[in-house]
Amino acid sequence: MTSKINDVIIIGAGLAGLSCGLELLKNGLRPLVLEKADRPGGRVATDEYEGFLLDRGFQVFLDAYPVSGELLDLEALQLRAFEPGAKVYLLDELYRVMDIFRRPKHFLSSAFAPVGNLFDKALVARLRLQMGKSELEDINDREDMTTVEYLRRFGFSERMVDDFFRSFYGGIFLERELRTSSRMFEFTFKMFAKGSATLPAKGMGEIPKQLASRFPEDCIQYHSRVSSINGNTVKIATGETYTAEHVVIAAPSPKSFLPDLKYPEIEWRSVTNLYFAAPQSPLNEPLLALNGTSEGIVNNVAVVSDVAPAYAPEGQSLISVSLLGLYPQRDLVDRVKSELKEWFGEEVAQWKFLRTYEIPKALPVQRPDDIPPPQPDAPYHLCGDFMNSASIEGSIVSGQNTARRILEGLTNS
Repeated sequence: MTSKINDVIIIGAGLAGLSCGLELLKNGLRPLVLEKADRPGGRVATDEYEGFLLDRGFQVFLDAYPVSGELLDLEALQLRAFEPGAKVYLLDELYRVMDIFRRPKHFLSSAFAPVGNLFDKALVARLRLQMGKSELEDINDREDMTTVEYLRRFGFSERMVDDFFRSFYGGIFLERELRTSSRMFEFTFKMFAKGSATLPAKGMGEIPKQLASRFPEDCIQYHSRVSSINGNTVKIATGETYTAEHVVIAAPSPKSFLPDLKYPEIEWRSVTNLYFAAPQSPLNEPLLALNGTSEGIVNNVAVVSDVAPAYAPEGQSLISVSLLGLYPQRDLVDRVKSELKEWFGEEVAQWKFLRTYEIPKALPVQRPDDIPPPQPDAPYHLCGDFMNSASIEGSIVSGQNTARRILEGLTNS
């Protein structure tokens, strides 16, 4: 039976779909969100495993995000912050590089660490001040180029680019070539300078859980895989059909629902994330450890329980290891542990492997001057980070923008 029970159907309960639905609810419409999984969040999710909290891929929330910060109850998330800096593996050692504006006591150790040179570190301070003065509109109006070209034009040495930026921003963009848009680089640099990289105390999955909890009980329907869309009618795999005046596709592969869309398939960056349990932390502080070399497959390591203790049972540490791209699983754990013995020593032999996450569609590719896909004709609408910026903030902004487009259309009709 087909029944028109909602004003809008939203396919996907990721951050974009949830933020779209909340904006519609706030303005008097009643959306129905269809989600194929048994929980909200899409790519932002946390699993409980043997007493540990495992985010599906290493992710952080930047507490300076303006729109996300306004939408979310940050206090309820109990955000736990990373220290503003990193340890960089280089020349067979880990060297500390800190934001000396916030951690001035580390000025000397950061200045003389063999990561770039003194002039590079002065340029970081200059860039920090420049981004502090830049409004987001200023960033969007500037010439766009690859991040690596931007860094070179700014004056950074190749050594600094290779030693620091390829690993730190490689972990953000999921590519070490730094071909991502310089506007995305400036935006994230500004967010890091203004606030902190954080984890919710009980996992990244708490973010979509909080948003989903604001919906009326019958507005989100889980275990509802959409099998087809025909005009205003959406059919799910169990055979039920629903109709609505508007259909929002908030999923990473919109062409799988609308094959006639007039734009290419979205390109994605992939990542492989391994988790280990250890009797003690190899870092003993809430810092990222970065691969400053061009060798090996590990890009970055985080002891997430150093940041948010609830991620691990008492007396245990939870270690997240990120590899850019996808890798054959055979001998992968042994390969990673062998590599990290060079970073942390023989204690790595005591680490217990927990789980691997392979995420082929972790982040949409965002090149310089990329134009978001055009919105399709009515009754369809698209939203997701591929429509805005490749970030949590981009997902939420895109969802709200899509909702406002629907509301504007209703006002003008």
